[in-house]
Amino acid sequence: MRSSSLADRTDEIHEWDQVKLLSVRVDRLRKWYLPGLLCIGDAAHAMSPAGGVGINLAIQDAVATTNILGPVLRRRNRPSIRDLSRVQRRRELPTRLTQAFQVRALRGLYPDGSTGEQKPPPVIKAFRRLPVLRRLAPYFIGIGIRSEHVRGRA
Repeated sequence: MRSSSLADRTDEIHEWDQVKLLSVRVDRLRKWYLPGLLCIGDAAHAMSPAGGVGINLAIQDAVATTNILGPVLRRRNRPSIRDLSRVQRRRELPTRLTQAFQVRALRGLYPDGSTGEQKPPPVIKAFRRLPVLRRLAPYFIGIGIRSEHVRGRA
């Protein structure tokens, strides 16, 4: 295969409106569940890709879901709405706090279009200057606000 596998398709782009940038949103569902459905991870809460915390939250959601719904599913066929809501109650605060931190920490990180300059926001400057914050950042990104650990049988 050629090094540029898209070269034969470039003639399909006729105007710049056909070329889109990735839209980054930080948002979340108000309600993560319905009868027979539970949304976790990106399906429940979209994160900025900065810092890689989205995948960590998704894994923590999955672990919390396993811990909460695993015993329920062993006892009966399907979880109740109350069971599903327990997952959201367990994971919503860490999600909200992480999203709030992302929005505030990343404000000003991207050029605003007026000058084209990219200045780090005050939170990033503080992380660079204070050693204690430099040690907390990896913990916050890797472990998160509320760590989750698989309980019970494997």
